[in-house]
Amino acid sequence: MVRFSHFADCHLGGWRQEELQKLNFESFQKAVDFSISEKVDFILIAGDLFDSAYPPIEILKETFAEFRKIKNSNIPVYIIAGSHDFSASGKTFLDVLEKAGFVKNVEKYEVLENQSIILKPCIDNKTGISIYGYSGKKSGMEIDDLKKVKINEINQFTILMIHTTISDVVGSIPMDSIDKMSLPLANYYALGHIHQVFEKQESNSIFSYPGPTFPNNFQELADLKSGSINLVEVVNGKTKIKNIKFPIKDVVYKEMEINNGLTATEKIILEIDKINLNEKIFLLKLKGTLTQGKSGDIRFNEIEEFVKKKNPLIFLRNISSLKTIETEIELEQEGLENMENIEEKIIEEYSKKNPADFNKFIHPLMNSLSIEKNEDEKSSIFESRLIDDLNKILEIPEELS
Repeated sequence: MVRFSHFADCHLGGWRQEELQKLNFESFQKAVDFSISEKVDFILIAGDLFDSAYPPIEILKETFAEFRKIKNSNIPVYIIAGSHDFSASGKTFLDVLEKAGFVKNVEKYEVLENQSIILKPCIDNKTGISIYGYSGKKSGMEIDDLKKVKINEINQFTILMIHTTISDVVGSIPMDSIDKMSLPLANYYALGHIHQVFEKQESNSIFSYPGPTFPNNFQELADLKSGSINLVEVVNGKTKIKNIKFPIKDVVYKEMEINNGLTATEKIILEIDKINLNEKIFLLKLKGTLTQGKSGDIRFNEIEEFVKKKNPLIFLRNISSLKTIETEIELEQEGLENMENIEEKIIEEYSKKNPADFNKFIHPLMNSLSIEKNEDEKSSIFESRLIDDLNKILEIPEELS
C-alpha cells in the first residue's frame, strides 16, 4: 500500500489582513502535521505554494521551518510552480527550497523539433511511483503547452502533477481550460489552480483538485469555510481518496438584500445583533438595487463599531453586488462600434446628469492619461512629462505645481 498527501493552492502570504494571513499559515501547518502523523510516503504540492514568486521574508522563514519538520520525518516533497509562484525568468523561491533539500521540483521535460513536450519522470525511491509535472503559468498560458505534452514511458503507477483548469470544473463559464482526455495517460492527476474540491474518475484514471489549504478570498471563505488536502491510498493499483478538511475558526456569512440606502444602517445593525460573532470570521455581503439613497448613505463606520463590540476575529464586507439606479447608465448598443464610442456615450450621459464646470476637463484628461511611456524613456522623465501635461490641462500655475 502507498499513501500520499496531495496539497494545492496554499497561497502562503496571500492575505492582506494579518489575522487571515496567520490563519492561512496555521491551516498549512495543520496539513503538514496531519501528513506527518499519517506517516505518508510522500507529499505532492500542485502549485501556488506561495502567493507570489517573491514572498515576504517572514513567510519564507516560517515556511522553511515547516519543511524542515517534514524532512526530519523522512517524507519527500514533490512540487511544481503554479500561476502565482511561477516566474518567467525561471527563478523562484521554490528553487531555494529545492537547493536546501526540502523539495524536489518534478517539472522535467524535453522539447522535440516537432514541438512535442516529452515529460521526464521523477521516481520516488521508496514506492517506485513515477511522478511527472508541468507548472502553471500566468493567464492560463500553460494550456497550449499541455496540448503538446506527452509521456513516453510505461509505468506501473503514474502521477501527473499539473496546475491548470480542466473543462469539467468550469461548465459554461467562459474561461480557458483543457479537455482532460487530451492529457497524457496517468493513474492519478494531482491538479491545482481551481479552488474547489473536485474528483472525477475515467476508467483507471482519477482527476482531482483537493481545494486550497485555506480559502483565498471573501467568496471562498463563504463557500468553503476551511482549507483541505487529499489523503490518497493506492492498494493493488486501485486509488482511494479522502478529502481532509482543516476547520480553524467558525465562519459566519450573512447576505442581505438592501433597497434603501437611507434606512440600511439600522436594518443591518438589527440583523447583526441577532448573531453570535465571538472569535468568529464574520462576512457581510450586501446586494440589491437601491431605489432610495445611495451606498454612501450607509454608515459603514457605525456598522463596524457595532460589529467590534461583538468581538469577531475579523470582519469583512462585500458590496460589489449593491447597485444604485442613479449610477446605472444605459447604453444603446446600436452605433457603438468601438470603445472610444462607448466612452464618449458614458461621458455624455454623465455630464447631463452631473452638470459642472469640471466636465470640460474630462476629454483632455482622458487623452493625457492614455499617453504611453516611450521606449527607453526613464520612469522619472515619463512621470514628469505626464504631470506637466496634466498641469497645463487643469490650468495650474507653475508656482503651485
